[in-house]
Amino acid sequence: MDGEQGTSGPKVPPIVLKTLITVVVGTVAYVITNVIDQSQDELWKLAVSIIIAGSALIVQYMVDFEQRLTEVEHGRRTGTRKILDEFARVHDVAEIIKGLDNSGMSTEDVTRLIRSASEVGLHGPPIMRAFTRAEISSLSSVLTALTGMTAVWERDNIEWLIRLTQCARTTIDATSSSVDQAFWSTDPAGHYMEAQRKAMREHDVRIRRLFIVETERQRDALGPLCEQQRKRNIDVRVLVLSVSMARAVGATRDVVIFDSEVFLEFATDSQQRFVKTSLDADSSRVGVEVLRFDDLWAAADESTGMRAPAGGA
Repeated sequence: MDGEQGTSGPKVPPIVLKTLITVVVGTVAYVITNVIDQSQDELWKLAVSIIIAGSALIVQYMVDFEQRLTEVEHGRRTGTRKILDEFARVHDVAEIIKGLDNSGMSTEDVTRLIRSASEVGLHGPPIMRAFTRAEISSLSSVLTALTGMTAVWERDNIEWLIRLTQCARTTIDATSSSVDQAFWSTDPAGHYMEAQRKAMREHDVRIRRLFIVETERQRDALGPLCEQQRKRNIDVRVLVLSVSMARAVGATRDVVIFDSEVFLEFATDSQQRFVKTSLDADSSRVGVEVLRFDDLWAAADESTGMRAPAGGA
């Protein structure tokens, strides 16, 4: 350590170095003029050496000036690039905000999201920052997928179900298979029913629910649940599927259609467990689901005669 510091030596200031070079050049010039022409007087020799030394000093400053000018020019170009990059970012942000406005989205919510994420990033503990990044990444993935009018969640997603119910403005049509019978006694089902109640009260949304079962016994067991939902002004019917009809329509397909514009499908595995939630707003596929529901609804009417009472929706 000490040896390295000793060998590096003190750094000579630039002004001292320029002075030393000038003195050396002037001395060499004086010696050369004295050798070449010894007949000249000392004053003339001294003047020539001073001129040469001065010229050397000027050249040094010119070289130094050119270097500094180059650095300034480089800095100016770098600064200009940074400014242009910032303007490009501002322009991109402005275009995004303009696109949000044109599409009817709330710019306030996006601004609040960004500010809140920044606050967590600046002041939150590491685990909260990691959680925030994960949530933003998840939301970004869903929204990116929705640009193709579809998104998939690799398990049952009650949050999508409730949020779409809150967004519905005209109709909610749902098929409910025997697979999800246990759902109606859970706490999430209570939140779902409350969201439906508000949709009917605040937006006059018409709700139709079709329970699809495989046996008459299952249909009879649904009596109390059907009556409970009818009392909440939900139009309810029950359809007992034959084996051939079950193959055709998919007895375990639980689908909820919102405003005839988007639907959620809850898929199950071989053990009849929910494993995937698909959101789809493709008009052709939504149209197929609307027709499927209408056909099943009509079949339930014809086979069971189970209509909602006169006071229902």
